[in-house]
Amino acid sequence: MNDDGPTRRAEEALLGLLAETPFRDVRLVDVATRAGVPLADLRRAYEGPLDILSGFTRRIDVAVLEGDDPAMAGEPIKDRLLDALMRRYDLLAPHRPGLEGLARSARRDPVLAVHLARLLIGSQAWILEASGVSANGPYGAAKAAALSAALVRLAPTFFADAEAGLPKTMAALDAALDRLGRLAERTGRVRARCRSILTRCRPGKRETTATAEAAGEAIDPAI
Repeated sequence: MNDDGPTRRAEEALLGLLAETPFRDVRLVDVATRAGVPLADLRRAYEGPLDILSGFTRRIDVAVLEGDDPAMAGEPIKDRLLDALMRRYDLLAPHRPGLEGLARSARRDPVLAVHLARLLIGSQAWILEASGVSANGPYGAAKAAALSAALVRLAPTFFADAEAGLPKTMAALDAALDRLGRLAERTGRVRARCRSILTRCRPGKRETTATAEAAGEAIDPAI
């Protein structure tokens, strides 16, 4: 099961089943049957249902990154994020019934919820990097987590948005990125002040607040 065809069918089969069945009740043999692949091949490719979800997420991430428009490189970070995230929503749209079922299951299954949170945060780290925002280190991880939390809140809008082009989803995402931008600005100012205080407290290193802030990491206005 090394080629993309059977693998993709298995992932889409799981999403199809999740539109009808709670995650805890999905059987691997049903996934294999729906996908039209031998159960042995399914085992060869995946550890279990959670691993199939991981494979699906990775495939969507790759498609988002491959669809990056080089012409967007000079655009503001918020615009690049909006473009990348809307590409992601476009790719996820055909699977909305299964994703909505998955979200319902996660509310009742802490293990599933933790796994999905890890996948979502990992996806957003890649999107941040593709949009020109560092996702490295604790502060980068916090950015990815904040963006993920915003997307979780936006999920009901996406699930209900049946119009072509997902206009309601785009409007809600645009507003969410604005809120994250304001939060990032406040967080950046606090970090700059903390660096300034720590610098002044170090023996032999007397720098003004302005100097310390100028030497610090620039505040990202988008996330």
